[in-house]
Amino acid sequence: MKPFLKLKDYSVSGEAFELLLDEDLQMLVTRPQPENLNPYYESETYISHTDADQTLADKLYQRVKSFSLWMKIRLINTYANRNKSLLDVGAGTGDFLVAAKNNGWSVDGVEPSRDARLRSREKKMELLPSMGELPEKEFQVITLWHVLEHLPDLEKQIAKLLRHLADEGVLIVAVPNYRSYDARHYKEFWAAYDVPRHLWHFSRTAIDKLFAKHGMKVVRTSPMVFDPYYVSLLSEKYMTGRQHFFRALYRGTLSNISGWLTKEHSSIIYVLGKK
Repeated sequence: MKPFLKLKDYSVSGEAFELLLDEDLQMLVTRPQPENLNPYYESETYISHTDADQTLADKLYQRVKSFSLWMKIRLINTYANRNKSLLDVGAGTGDFLVAAKNNGWSVDGVEPSRDARLRSREKKMELLPSMGELPEKEFQVITLWHVLEHLPDLEKQIAKLLRHLADEGVLIVAVPNYRSYDARHYKEFWAAYDVPRHLWHFSRTAIDKLFAKHGMKVVRTSPMVFDPYYVSLLSEKYMTGRQHFFRALYRGTLSNISGWLTKEHSSIIYVLGKK
């Protein structure tokens, strides 16, 4: 693998890391990958585990979340059958599963973070701590919203997930795209690299090739158009020490325009089915 970029963990530890390019898959790999990642998630700023609403970035994230939930529900409803069974991996504090349940889905969720599971429980949504705790059942839809990049032993985890996917079911994966405009602009300050919590960094080619090895194909993609604004806001802070709202708005808009022209959006939702 070739050296690609040197950067650091801006949100928790300040430690230095490197991204290496897997030229075959066109995927970046974080090095080193700590054996114990738990300390790198132990931060009040890790928003998907805390429901934080303190900083400008937090407030933007929370305001957009309700609209994003509606969009996610609309997407999974496209693939509903009589079963309407859903598994969400990396469920955070459970908001998506609560919304899906309210829309008639039978739901299960996995979330390793104890704090996030406790917050989910407050919303009457019980989550399992690991995939190993799942019952022996298949699901019509399995979702990973910005989760695939966090999974150690990536190939094994994908194989494990697919054992729970019904033959006519779909796997929905949302991940950042390191070939987007905002990634190229912010370089080592791009917040969506989020090392070492993000172990892998995907391109469209990487998703195609990675899942083809498991008998899956991409049947649909769509952009997450709010992501470049949130990511740019954090990236401005990492690069300059301040959250420059209008600069982030400008860069996020340029990223979306570039994405529509090149298909290289800041974050992309992939819908995958069995070949």
